[in-house]
Amino acid sequence: MELRDIEIFLTLAEELHFGRTAERLRVSQARVSQAIGRQERRLGVALFDRTSRRVTLTPVGRRLREDLQQALDLLKEGLARAEAAGLGAGRTLRMGVFGHAGHELRPLVEAFRARYPGADVQFGEIYGSDPFTTLRTGEHDVNVLWLPVAEPDLTVGPTVLTGGRVLAVPADHPLVERGTASLEDLADNHVVDLGPDAPEYWVASMVPTRTPLGRRIPRGPTARTFHEILSLVAAGHCVHPLGEIAARYNRPPGIVFLPMHDAPALHWALTWRSTADSPTIRALAQTVADLGPISL
Repeated sequence: MELRDIEIFLTLAEELHFGRTAERLRVSQARVSQAIGRQERRLGVALFDRTSRRVTLTPVGRRLREDLQQALDLLKEGLARAEAAGLGAGRTLRMGVFGHAGHELRPLVEAFRARYPGADVQFGEIYGSDPFTTLRTGEHDVNVLWLPVAEPDLTVGPTVLTGGRVLAVPADHPLVERGTASLEDLADNHVVDLGPDAPEYWVASMVPTRTPLGRRIPRGPTARTFHEILSLVAAGHCVHPLGEIAARYNRPPGIVFLPMHDAPALHWALTWRSTADSPTIRALAQTVADLGPISL
């Protein structure tokens, strides 16, 4: 029995309708009838009882369905393992992340390694001042970036992380006594200017230009890296919104991280250069999709 005939038999055993089986497999109804008839002649026994109103499996047909389904499942598993070995063999993906995000991505990396033996992920650091260059130069295969990312040459994959925001303020800032911050508070302070290499729409999704009430949020001084931002905040030159992961892994002297109770949640997605798409990147993306977003 050929593999296509097995597929036709199992689909008809599920649908119990020649027309639906043909439509689902994108073949003619005559092709389905011929395949089933050929199988029955070869086996010398009826697999289906047919009337003008219904199609049902015979006892032999039911047993054959069970046996063939088990065999087909084993075949698919074997092919999947072979594909996984081929995808993973010696392939290391370079993933760009902000700060300590790599610590939170350990479950993803472990699942990816388990699915694709020989595959690995190495982390590289990226900065909010220049989020896309490492993808475009090929230094990184994928980056984990907060959304939205609307670049015509980049593909946005599934969401990897979700979480809230904090506001980094100097330890002697008046907001510290309150213990929380809001988007409106940004208008009363300066926030960091990330420079010209980060698109305005992308920066504004983390650091808006205006508060919900429409007040302008002043920007400056300029910083390129996460640690430069913290240095400016500690010196009292500005405040700055960050993902809450910053508060989890950093306790710099002179800085307090305040939860921003009215800021929308951040979503961080796997992103890669469209022309660099590969089976290994798609395998990583599928692993992300299957695991679902990691909540911070």
